[in-house]
Amino acid sequence: MTEGNFVDYVKMHVSSGNGGKGSSHLHREKYIAKGGPDGGDGGRGGHVILRGNSNLWTLIHLKFKRHFRAGHGSHGSSGRSTGADGEDIYVDVPLGTVVRDSETDTIMFEITDEGEERIVVKGGMGGRGNWHFKNSVNQTPRYAQPGIPLEELDITLELKVLADVGLVGFPNAGKSTLLSVLTSAKPKIADYEFTTLKPNLGIVEYRDFKSFVMADIPGIIEGAAEGKGLGYYFLRHIERNSILLFLIPADAEDIVKQYEILEDELRRYNPEMLDKDRLVVVSKSDMLDDELKSEISTILDKDLSVDYLFISSVAQQGLVELKDQLWKLLNN
Repeated sequence: MTEGNFVDYVKMHVSSGNGGKGSSHLHREKYIAKGGPDGGDGGRGGHVILRGNSNLWTLIHLKFKRHFRAGHGSHGSSGRSTGADGEDIYVDVPLGTVVRDSETDTIMFEITDEGEERIVVKGGMGGRGNWHFKNSVNQTPRYAQPGIPLEELDITLELKVLADVGLVGFPNAGKSTLLSVLTSAKPKIADYEFTTLKPNLGIVEYRDFKSFVMADIPGIIEGAAEGKGLGYYFLRHIERNSILLFLIPADAEDIVKQYEILEDELRRYNPEMLDKDRLVVVSKSDMLDDELKSEISTILDKDLSVDYLFISSVAQQGLVELKDQLWKLLNN
């Protein structure tokens, strides 16, 4: 999936349908001069419903359609005939979509399951016809209920990527390059920071026709939890990943310190993210000879609290071992 096609934030205006009016009709036909009330009920207004669809990976289909209006309920008629219900509007969204009230910024609900349906705005109830109000005192009521008015709401859809493995690292650490080598994804790759501005997804093929999903998350900088850099824009995507794969380049001044900064940013954003399985990868390790690798390994064995691997995406070094380790963690 190319970066330009990945839309993960959309604002929408949704409107349900009015309920139909109840009828105040009085029954009249030949030889029946005073047949009494027989006005039917109005139909229910249509709902606007969000529905989970596992075949969608992005909100791009909603990028240029921001208004959704359900149908109005039909009015009741004679013979106690109930009006037709208004047409419900279904809006398919990818799994992992968070729905917020745009005005209050409160989370209304999340869509996480295939086929899950949640009503965003309910259609108005239809009004009751006049035959409901007949009694011993008033046997010919000439009034009926109006329908309940529609509901309108401005909502914000935020997609939190559902991936098995999330790549975490500073800008220009080699995350996009690794994704392009392990999968068929074609992320933008260049030798400057913040080349990746939106998450990229790819499917990693493993042995015996098995596979798992990997997400390239835009680079973290120190202070991201307070909104610096791309801030919350990308940190929310990491929440839904099963495994966090930390990428730190071999030419970093202090690999352990970089890992601790990344870990601290995640902790400050959401401490629960540190409950996930983690693996550190030293990327661009084709620049290291055996002696340097040995020196770095000695430091990492002493000061690093998680497992680590040396890889090179360009030189295709250590990638098989990386996939084996990730598959092992995914199936623990």
